[in-house]
Amino acid sequence: MLKLQDLTLHYGHSQILNGISMQAAQGEVTCVMGTNGVGKTSLIKAISGTHPRSSGQVELGGEPLGILPAHKLAHKGIAYVPQGREIFPLLTVRENLETGFVCLPPSDHRIPEEIFELFPVLREMQNRRGGDLSGGQQQQLAIARALITKPRLLLLDEPTEGIQPNIIQEIGDVIRLLRAQGNMAIVLVEQYFEFAYDLADRFVVLRRGEVMMSGTKAQLSKADVLKGVSV
Repeated sequence: MLKLQDLTLHYGHSQILNGISMQAAQGEVTCVMGTNGVGKTSLIKAISGTHPRSSGQVELGGEPLGILPAHKLAHKGIAYVPQGREIFPLLTVRENLETGFVCLPPSDHRIPEEIFELFPVLREMQNRRGGDLSGGQQQQLAIARALITKPRLLLLDEPTEGIQPNIIQEIGDVIRLLRAQGNMAIVLVEQYFEFAYDLADRFVVLRRGEVMMSGTKAQLSKADVLKGVSV
C-alpha cells in the first residue's frame, strides 16, 4: 500500500531524514521505532503531507504521489492521527467526527455505526465538547475521526502517550480489528515497546534520520528489535 524510496526531509537548513526507504502492506501493522529525536514524527509528517519532503519517491497503492499538501493526500486515502491528538476542543464529539466528511462524497456524510461499536464511549458523549474529554477519550476520538475518512493508509503517532492502561488495551484491540479487516495499511509510531512489539507485523527502526534495521517479526527477534531501539 505504501512505498517510500530515498525520502529526505529538512527543517530549514537542518536535514532530519536521510534516504528513508520502507514499505507498509495492506492488512499489516508496520511499526516505526527508535529513541527520541531520530525522526519518527518527521517521517509521519512527510508521509501525511503536513511537512513537505525534500526529495524521494512516495507511492500509495502503486500510484506515485507528488509533493502534495495534507488535504490532498487525505482525499487520496491517507489518514493521520497526530501526536497530541489535536482534536477540536470547542466542537462536540459528533462535530469532530463530522469534520472527516470533507474527504467523502455527500452520499457518505454519515457516521457509520461501526465507529460507535469500536469506541462505545463516543456514542455516550456525542454532545460533549471534545475539550471536556479525558486524554484517553480524546485519543479514541482522534482515531475515530481518522477512520471516518475511510483511509487506505492509517498513520498513528504515539497513540499510547499519556493514556491510562485500560484505554491503551482498548486502542490495541481496535488496531488488531482494523488489521484483521484487511482494508488498510497501518503505520504505527510508538515508544511503548511491549505494545508496539505485540501489534507489529513489520518493524522499521530509525537512528539519526536513517533506517538502521527493518524486517518482519519472523525475521527479527524481540531482542533484535529492543537492541536496535536502545542503540
